[in-house]
Amino acid sequence: MTESRTFADLIEDLLPQTQCTKCGYPDCRAYAEAIAQSEASYNQCPPGGAEGVARLAKLLGKPVIPLNPDNGVERARPIAFIDENLCIGCTLCMQACPVDAIVGAPKQMHTVITERCTGCDLCVPPCPVDCIAMTPVTGDHTGWDAWSQPQADAARSRHAQRRTRLAAERDAAEARAAAKRALVAESASAAAQSAPTVSAKPTEAAAETATAPINDAEAKKRAIIQAALERARKKKEDNAAQGLGPKNTTNISADTQAQIDEAEARRRRMGIATDNSESTPKQDVDQPKKS
Repeated sequence: MTESRTFADLIEDLLPQTQCTKCGYPDCRAYAEAIAQSEASYNQCPPGGAEGVARLAKLLGKPVIPLNPDNGVERARPIAFIDENLCIGCTLCMQACPVDAIVGAPKQMHTVITERCTGCDLCVPPCPVDCIAMTPVTGDHTGWDAWSQPQADAARSRHAQRRTRLAAERDAAEARAAAKRALVAESASAAAQSAPTVSAKPTEAAAETATAPINDAEAKKRAIIQAALERARKKKEDNAAQGLGPKNTTNISADTQAQIDEAEARRRRMGIATDNSESTPKQDVDQPKKS
């Protein structure tokens, strides 16, 4: 196991660290570990392109093979740009960005820090108003010719920092929830001790009262997001009336469709209504062209 992890480190060093998931894994580290354990091929990284495959082949002592078209194509590196006139401040793009390259606040216009953007495309599918465009910025340069080792190292560092931050936020949220549960239990116990012959209904009422602020906060959050989606739906209807359709919903890949499905599932879990006018419709996934 130790040798496998060390080998995974060497493999990870050769990946562009865009964290785009096009390889079929959640991030570059997971893909490196899969290659080290012979669970994935070394030709599944479109951002690395042909040179990336050659680098991995040399390390693995294997022949250079073409990039797997099922994972995408080698291309010029794009950068995300947000249309300020359409952005509703829903924060879904910020949640999707693997390197924290998008800044903003709820109900405020977001913007992309171009120096940090890896061109991963992951911010595009969750956007309910189709205000994000991926624009190529490297001309004819593709793969590693459109990227550099310092950029890859910086992206890996930001991704690691993001994961650390999210883990800390989850731990803090769980700690707060545990504290609230303990408070409810303590209140219920105190009520039971002060009136042992009384039925359990007062205890249940005390628990409901203690959790009411939590439920109110969640309801307020859902209402705010629902209102934003309503505005987005109205904007889409206005655009449709003018013959201006969404920009980012055609010819999407299987990876981006998975992101759309995940965003829709997240909204359903939060209790936010979705219908065909609010959600991004599924499109036919691009089929790789056969030579």
